[in-house]
Amino acid sequence: MSDTQEDSFISHLVELRDRLLRSLIAVAVVLGGLCLYPGPGVIYDILAAPLTSALPEGTKMVAIGVITPFMVPLKVTAMVAFIIALPFILFQAWAFIAPGLYAHEKRLGIPLIISSTLLFVLGMSFCYFFVFGQVFHFINSFAPKSITPAPDIEAYLSFVMTMFLAFGIAFEVPVALVVLVKLGVVTVEKLVEWRSYFIVGAFVVAAVVTPPDVVSQLALAIPMCLLYELGILASRFISKPTPAVDAAAEAKMDAAMDQAEDEFRKLSGK
Repeated sequence: MSDTQEDSFISHLVELRDRLLRSLIAVAVVLGGLCLYPGPGVIYDILAAPLTSALPEGTKMVAIGVITPFMVPLKVTAMVAFIIALPFILFQAWAFIAPGLYAHEKRLGIPLIISSTLLFVLGMSFCYFFVFGQVFHFINSFAPKSITPAPDIEAYLSFVMTMFLAFGIAFEVPVALVVLVKLGVVTVEKLVEWRSYFIVGAFVVAAVVTPPDVVSQLALAIPMCLLYELGILASRFISKPTPAVDAAAEAKMDAAMDQAEDEFRKLSGK
């Protein structure tokens, strides 16, 4: 490896370190603010509201571990801080990789980052505001009258994280389909042909990642099927043929911008 290549590699590592530090500082600042107001306890109470509202009157959750009442609310606050700081973190990631992308890749990257972030947050919101309430009321309706439900707060956090992750990823289906069509891996016709297989797969995935109750499984599988249809519509839109003149002009513009970026990279590498 030449001195120029080694210097370039080290400069990239330094930039990566700086952007990671900025992201960590952003999360730490938001976490500190949330710890001051409204506080980890209040934030955990908000997260636990769907479950506590379904429990019998006067029943509370329990903490089995010695430091669990301190650590679990702090973990929840850290999760909220990460979600709030996510736009800044994604901006840092984009600023790091953008110089290595061509013009047409940059035009696709920013909309995908924004849409994937919004869909992930939308999936978590759908899980919290709709699924949790229905699932907990359904489960507690089957509880025998001879027992008093008292869920552990750490077990509840693990359950919530699993459900948030499952619904957040499930809501990324349209983005995944658009990327596959845009890259030429599949065609819209193939997606339409595979619709029945996806529906079966959606119900299988829902049965695996959600609790063994019909409500939560349907709440995950049905949105996945609807989002698959949305992904097909979005893929049709982006794969529409453009007029020859516009396509030629766009190709010429992309080639000119790519050539200019290549020249800039060569100059900066000297």
